[in-house]
Amino acid sequence: MQIYRAHVLICGGTGCTSSGSIGLMDEFEKCIKEANIENEIKIVKTGCFGLCAEGPIVVIYPEGCMYCRVTKEDIKEIVEEHLVKGRIVKRLLEGADAPEVDTSAEQTDFFKKQYRIALRNCGKINPESIEEYIAEEGYMALGKVLTEMTPEQVIQTILDSELRGRGGAGFPTGRKWEFARRSVSDQKFVCCNADEGDPGAFMDRSILEGDPHVVLEAMAIAGYAIGADKGYIYVRAEYPIAVQRLKTAIKQAKEYGLLGDNIFGTDFSFDIELVLGAGAFVCGEETALMTSIEGMRGEPRPRPPFPAVKGLWQQPTILNNVETYANIPVIINNGPEWFKQIGTEKSRGTKVFAVGGKIKNTGLVEIPMGTTLREVVYEIGGGIPGDKKFKAAQTGGPSGGCIPASLIDTPIDYDSLIKIGSMMGSGGLIVMDEDTCMVDIAKFFLEFTVEESCGKCPPCRIGTKRMYDILEKITNGNGELSDIDDLYELAEGIQSSALCGLGQTSPNPILSTLQYFKDEYIAHVVEKRCPAGVCKSLLRYRIIADKCRGCSLCARHCPTNCISGEIKKPYVIDESKCIKCGVCMEKCKFDAVVRE
Repeated sequence: MQIYRAHVLICGGTGCTSSGSIGLMDEFEKCIKEANIENEIKIVKTGCFGLCAEGPIVVIYPEGCMYCRVTKEDIKEIVEEHLVKGRIVKRLLEGADAPEVDTSAEQTDFFKKQYRIALRNCGKINPESIEEYIAEEGYMALGKVLTEMTPEQVIQTILDSELRGRGGAGFPTGRKWEFARRSVSDQKFVCCNADEGDPGAFMDRSILEGDPHVVLEAMAIAGYAIGADKGYIYVRAEYPIAVQRLKTAIKQAKEYGLLGDNIFGTDFSFDIELVLGAGAFVCGEETALMTSIEGMRGEPRPRPPFPAVKGLWQQPTILNNVETYANIPVIINNGPEWFKQIGTEKSRGTKVFAVGGKIKNTGLVEIPMGTTLREVVYEIGGGIPGDKKFKAAQTGGPSGGCIPASLIDTPIDYDSLIKIGSMMGSGGLIVMDEDTCMVDIAKFFLEFTVEESCGKCPPCRIGTKRMYDILEKITNGNGELSDIDDLYELAEGIQSSALCGLGQTSPNPILSTLQYFKDEYIAHVVEKRCPAGVCKSLLRYRIIADKCRGCSLCARHCPTNCISGEIKKPYVIDESKCIKCGVCMEKCKFDAVVRE
């Protein structure tokens, strides 16, 4: 067995791959060979490290230092200084602008408050190597349950851990498995929801890209627990790297006898099949997902009966998402009491979030339940770019709500978020600053829902479109106060009568913004003004005569020739011709153009 004195881990996730990280591997191999140390250094392609804003990322062990925004031009210096001479290249370190630099990535602000369970192997192992997964206790939990535990004991362990589903609803995982176990049938199924359709969400994708075997192991455990011998992973076709690594993982697991017949020499057999998603957001809903696997148009079914009784092909079926499954093996190995020590009384463990929007450290984070929004935004996320004010955060994607700055100290857990009109969702967290129009944000998420509605039930098909039309009317400057009353009435009707969760939660972005930012709606309707200066129809550009030098720069760049005047005299804007493009304000060197 080859022993290496250093390991060079290079991110092979989607984000860093798109930034050229795979090309870095070739350059490292070349430079290491030129330095004649190819027998001393191991290069490893890994999954996502999490700090996507700083990619491409390279981590070198044993020091554990994280080099950020690495280019091919940096590699020769890293090899010569770090790998040959043992000197850290501090200018490339994450957090290198801080007064004191700790070379260990775990000690930086981005990682200090994180607790990695679902992401424990991401950025640590080669996801295309089953040997590396096994070296990190991989398939140990499966071996344990098959040789030491009964199905009932497995389910009781998950019940005792109080693990709740990470796909959005937060339903207790053990109870779902228990229902399916009690259902009598000759055939049962285990499904994995890897469709992940929320805008800005990439939690499941990163787990599949960085640790695909954990999902296979967990699904096999679930199969043993409920009495199923067949599993399906419904994965987005837009995730090519995840799909390829899942295929590789399934092939390897079968070769090692960890999937297929008589696993670990027992009478338990289990196989997994990949199904590529149909490209519809609604297929993330459990019954629509199962309908799609059956080869039909993805549309939700009325419930009850629930899938644990009649699911895929009308047989008892359990469906959990990727992150939920990623917690299963570690709970089996460490015990439910260990898991319950993390998080809060009603929300155990950790939660993975894809943090984006107006925040410095965009990327993937995993935090203990109960961590506050302030800690995520300012300590882990590094704050708002340009030191602008935090205005709100959207959690739960199109089904969630906006959390205002006044509630930034809210603990992030299932019950606390629901209490303030938001929800955990699958884990998208979009940060907004003072320049964000909350009416426009509500319209953005509702537009997504309208586009993705399957159209099966009238409340969602017609009601969401009607709500969107009202928001369009308001942002175009044609709103009336009665429109706000109509939004409330429509929201109530859709919530109570839509067929599935997509429709029932679609009014949440509107209701939460009305609850916390109603003054912005009033400004749009009564004053015909967008306080954030986002809605074009409500904008007005004006030239301040005292500041205008009469240079004509604004007039020369105006695409509609709506600015007129004489050289060295104040210019004026003809509002009837102005298209609100903002070029005049951008080009003015004297701050004479203002937006109102």
